[in-house]
Amino acid sequence: MYKKRNYLILFPNISISLRRLDFVKKRRFRVMYKKKILVIDDEKSIRFIIESTLKQEFNVISFSNGQEGLNYLEGGNFPDMIICDLIMPELNGFEFLERIKASGFFDDIPIMILSGREWSKDKIRCFELGAEDYVVKPFNPSEVIARIKRRLEVRERFLSRIGN
Repeated sequence: MYKKRNYLILFPNISISLRRLDFVKKRRFRVMYKKKILVIDDEKSIRFIIESTLKQEFNVISFSNGQEGLNYLEGGNFPDMIICDLIMPELNGFEFLERIKASGFFDDIPIMILSGREWSKDKIRCFELGAEDYVVKPFNPSEVIARIKRRLEVRERFLSRIGN
């Protein structure tokens, strides 16, 4: 490692600008990236509210039905969390939960159900199918953000324990 003009040479083919290095030092070498949240809801207004609320802290990908969300996951995409409605066309929330949990590939992705249905039987069924959280519409965006952060924190701790 040696300096050459305004660059720090780390290896023969790898160098970093001293200006960039100074910026990185100021940030204390903290590398941050936005967690990816998959939102599935057939109501465009709800998707807009969720996207607007979360876009500052998260990378939000949204779809209007469970089949589109399932296709996204089957395409090799692994979000950090999924927020899903229950009543949707093509593939409803219950069917979506059943199919992704049955696959075994997405077991470690927390799922939050966001629904207008507040019946206990629906909540119980969602939890039995593998959902980690259930929020009833209309919802408080600050509460949803707090729940998301908590679920992601628990997930990170779990993944670090198993070595991923």
